[in-house]
Amino acid sequence: MDSLTQIALGSAVCVAVMGRRTAVWKSALCGAVAGTLPDLDALIDHGDAISNMVLHRAESHALFFLTLAAPVFAWLVARGRDFMRWWLALWLVLVTHPLLDTMTVYGTQLLQPFSNYPFGVGSVFIIDPAYTLPLIIGVAAAWRCRDLARGLRWNLVGLALSTAYLGWSVLAQQHIEQRARASLSEQGVFAQQVLVTPAPLQTLLWRVVALPDDPADPKFHEAYVSVLDGQYPVQWEAHARGSELLIEHAASAPVARLTAFSHGFVKGAIAPDGQLRITDLRMGQEPHYVFSFDLGLPDAVGQAPATQVSARPPVGPTLRWIGQRMWGQRSLR
Repeated sequence: MDSLTQIALGSAVCVAVMGRRTAVWKSALCGAVAGTLPDLDALIDHGDAISNMVLHRAESHALFFLTLAAPVFAWLVARGRDFMRWWLALWLVLVTHPLLDTMTVYGTQLLQPFSNYPFGVGSVFIIDPAYTLPLIIGVAAAWRCRDLARGLRWNLVGLALSTAYLGWSVLAQQHIEQRARASLSEQGVFAQQVLVTPAPLQTLLWRVVALPDDPADPKFHEAYVSVLDGQYPVQWEAHARGSELLIEHAASAPVARLTAFSHGFVKGAIAPDGQLRITDLRMGQEPHYVFSFDLGLPDAVGQAPATQVSARPPVGPTLRWIGQRMWGQRSLR
């Protein structure tokens, strides 16, 4: 999730655990700092763009290492007072950071150093005001309310609402996936994998990507489905996947690495300058994707560092379209 959300979650968790044992401003500040620490790994340059992508949310987001770090941070903050409570508070702040990240589609390596599997539920977008605002309001109320007990209750309410929203997102995601799979079956499309992720900033409109059973199939399918679509049929669009390029270069390190990290949701193409381009299909919308990488000429893939090529849709028109489509309106992009 975005930094503001992690700050808000860290503060809310720390305030809830510490309660009256310390000043609210101190627990909120310590929670905010600890809640941002795992993301400092983004400052590390691993040598090329694909490595930087797949190694973000790795060791710094591992439950094992964060558990080891918690008592150290607690010792620095507690200074001999309420050490065990600070330990619990900061441990919860640290581990809820990667657990929340796991709710996005990116991929979080929770089980390092024992496994590098990237977990990603994909039920919330990286920025979602409906999740973040209850946390901010709850912490602000706890900080500013003259009645401390009332303020702490507001903080708990904020945590409860934000957690309930995550639960809603999972249920909505499952509902959309069932609709999408039924629609694919009706149209005779055999999908090996179906990815369901929310469009930006909300959980009513969902993007669905279906990969074919046959790895050599040249197409993948994309659709947008709203929870409020009612009985409207799902409208699928087929797009080129570059299967021949993916198969030809499957053994090359950058292609293999991104394919594994994205659970196979990739496409290949030849860029205008002749380089092989591989794209993570999970984040973006056709033809605009955040994580596309140029790997060099097809006969020299892997010999030079991968470079990232991002393409984003126009913000204003896209947000207006989402604002209409999320309510079930059949507007065109």
